[in-house]
Amino acid sequence: MEKQERGSFGGQLGFVLAAAGSAVGLGNIWRFPYLAARDGGGLFLVVYLVLALTFGFALLTTEVVIGRKTKQSPLTAYRKLSKKWGWIGIVACIVPFMIMPYYCAIGGWVVKYFIAFLTGHGTEAAEDGFFTGFITGNVQPIVYMLIFLLVCAVIIFKGVESGIEKYSKVIMPILIIMVIGIAIFSLTIKNTGDDGVTVSGMQGLKVYLVPNLEGIGVKQFFYVVMDALGQLFYSLSVAMGIMIAYGSYLKDDTNLVRSINQIEIFDTLVAFLAGVMIIPAVFVFMGPEGMSAGPSLMFVSLPKIFAAMGKAGNVIGTIFFAMVLFAAITSAMSILEAVVSSLIDRFGMARGKATVLETTAAAVIGIIVCLGYNVFYFEKTLPNGATAQILDILDYISNNVFMPVVAIGTCILAGWVLKPKTIIAEATKNGERFGRKGLYIAMIKFVSPVLLVILLAMSLGIV
Repeated sequence: MEKQERGSFGGQLGFVLAAAGSAVGLGNIWRFPYLAARDGGGLFLVVYLVLALTFGFALLTTEVVIGRKTKQSPLTAYRKLSKKWGWIGIVACIVPFMIMPYYCAIGGWVVKYFIAFLTGHGTEAAEDGFFTGFITGNVQPIVYMLIFLLVCAVIIFKGVESGIEKYSKVIMPILIIMVIGIAIFSLTIKNTGDDGVTVSGMQGLKVYLVPNLEGIGVKQFFYVVMDALGQLFYSLSVAMGIMIAYGSYLKDDTNLVRSINQIEIFDTLVAFLAGVMIIPAVFVFMGPEGMSAGPSLMFVSLPKIFAAMGKAGNVIGTIFFAMVLFAAITSAMSILEAVVSSLIDRFGMARGKATVLETTAAAVIGIIVCLGYNVFYFEKTLPNGATAQILDILDYISNNVFMPVVAIGTCILAGWVLKPKTIIAEATKNGERFGRKGLYIAMIKFVSPVLLVILLAMSLGIV
């Protein structure tokens, strides 16, 4: 009965597309290009790639294996492996519970911009004050947040094979086609400034790809490494229970090693293409300084760029925000599933009841997040020096504190308590070849825990 309630992926492709869909989210689309532009272009790319193939590989493998081995969601999987380490599962479940409300708030912003461009109001969306005027409203942000949340809830309500897998198989191919199309278009655009100088997208691509070592000393390089490390949490959906939940739906005869390799390739490719989509276009119309916009890049800078493209801008803007919306939905439904599956496994709830309960909680907290820019507005300085509102505080606690803690605990459990051989044995139980065995052992036991402790210390403002 429990097995029927939990469900499973119909095949390896469904799992890979669902996991990749979770990985390809808002963090990949705006955060990756922003960090790449800030951290020396090609230098960040090289560091990120190395970390993805080492640190990311170790954590992703561990979490998927834990899920398949225990056939449990994050809340109960760790406890099944070791009662003393069950606390990791509790924290790992709190993370998606905290992320879901504010992710839906941002998802609502994406819905707003998609509708604006779709209905021919892209020029208005590019005007100064449009974004601020929207998020500080009392009603619209809440309505769009609830629409986004409801879409995700319906998919999760349908279950694993009929919901997550079915929709991932449709959305992800469309998403990839859109990403590639916009990336190619971004390379073809040109703009002549007031000084008569014409700048091309290919020049912007050079800024993105060629390592810029100017002003990069040992300390600065270390910060680039930490930025890339932090980005991997967003990119691979690790340390938030998602990959454990998805791994628990894997059939025992699935080639787990091959699936993980495919997720790595898929995610790294989309993260790279996100940079190709955005950085050349921003460089052409706003110069190098435009790429330092950070979080406001997607909702403030890019609409201005689309407006500068003339009539084509409204079409490109519509396609772009449709792509972002698809990416946001695939990520949000995985976040929701991490909590729903935990409620099913821990309390024996039916999927429908668990989905309604978590959706209701996310809606209530999501409304508070939306009102954080008007009714409940305040400013708080975080330990890392950032000025924050409600959304930023939830993001900081979940991403900068809890996720490194979960990752550190997972590394210690897999590397020193269960031992790497336990993880490797599960990954290769069908006779698969574990190609990076030595690397995995070194990363999970020694390198990853050290890097994670440093990252946590930096997040807390200790170093």
